[in-house]
Amino acid sequence: MHRKSFWPRFVLAAIISVAIPLSTAQVWAQAGAAGTGTIHGQVTDPAGAPVNNGTISLYPGNGGVSPETDAKYSFPIGADGAYKGENVAAGTYTLVYRASNTPKNQVVDQIDNIKVTAGQDTTANDDMSRPEYIAKLTPEQKKALEETIKKNSSILKENAQIKNLNADLTKAREDDKNHNFQEAAALMQKDANIKPDAAVLWIELGIAQEGLKQYGDAQTNLQKGIQLDQASKKPNNEMDATAYDRLGEAFANDGKVPEAQAAYDNAAKLNPAGAGTYYGNEAIMMDRISSTAPAAADAVVPAAEKAIAAAPNNPIPYYLKGKALVTKATVDQKTGKIVAPPGCQEAYQKYLELAPNGPFSADAKQILAEMSQTPSTNRASKKH
Repeated sequence: MHRKSFWPRFVLAAIISVAIPLSTAQVWAQAGAAGTGTIHGQVTDPAGAPVNNGTISLYPGNGGVSPETDAKYSFPIGADGAYKGENVAAGTYTLVYRASNTPKNQVVDQIDNIKVTAGQDTTANDDMSRPEYIAKLTPEQKKALEETIKKNSSILKENAQIKNLNADLTKAREDDKNHNFQEAAALMQKDANIKPDAAVLWIELGIAQEGLKQYGDAQTNLQKGIQLDQASKKPNNEMDATAYDRLGEAFANDGKVPEAQAAYDNAAKLNPAGAGTYYGNEAIMMDRISSTAPAAADAVVPAAEKAIAAAPNNPIPYYLKGKALVTKATVDQKTGKIVAPPGCQEAYQKYLELAPNGPFSADAKQILAEMSQTPSTNRASKKH
């Protein structure tokens, strides 16, 4: 059975920047030597995070930018905080950073004495965490910056933890797929103890425990994961429906028929698109435990009928319905023929129509023959 899981994504806090009026001083120098070069660099905010908007501009000269003067070159900053410029005339420049909403007569940052050499690539980073830039901030801005750095540090630490947990989830699911349930359970128990508010970890732990036939523990942890997620701001109903599906299996294997039925119903309510699968699984489990749990025998047909209503082209529920009904059949004392309850014959026939060569086709044909009915597979053959 395919299961999907989702994990939250975290983003860094917003950056701090300050717009500074342009200097009116004009200390101009000629661009100088003939020829051109290239320039590139990274722009980072005072908290050390990449700046992902605005432009880097180059003004000829060193140390003075007039509000009346247009930049000689301007380069957009990419989403990763990087910029690049080509065919830049060799010479000395003042580098200016403006955010996307910075007025023309203001700058966010300015760096003097940037030299571009003909035929060479110049690296010119704008790191606004440098002391000279921080010194320009107001006391309020410095306080906000300290809070941002602290918050970013916490988020980065949590992101590293999330990365490790995601890797463990991938490993546990692979172990579950390969029936290495002991390894999966140990890994998920460790991670759930590290981050007990992560619903997906408890769910994956419960799935591994169900594989180990630790049905009581599986029930506890699957329910805990579902409750945590449903109480969150944005519950993942598809994930929780899958958890209810596995909870139904754990209850069924533990002989708790009413609890299993309720779990499968909850799965279908949370994810109606998967109702055919959930009720089909319920019918399979009720059939599987029917010999040891009498209540399960009576639960097969209702589950199969719900599965048929939700996914009418799935052949298995029809077979399970027929199989459950035929156990209630009687024998005609005069003819010796099987007299099956209503719907039994039709269920077997529908199974053969949908799966004429299916794994239970021989059994279905034999039952129908004993009812003195010829399996109607011709119509099915035409359809397939």
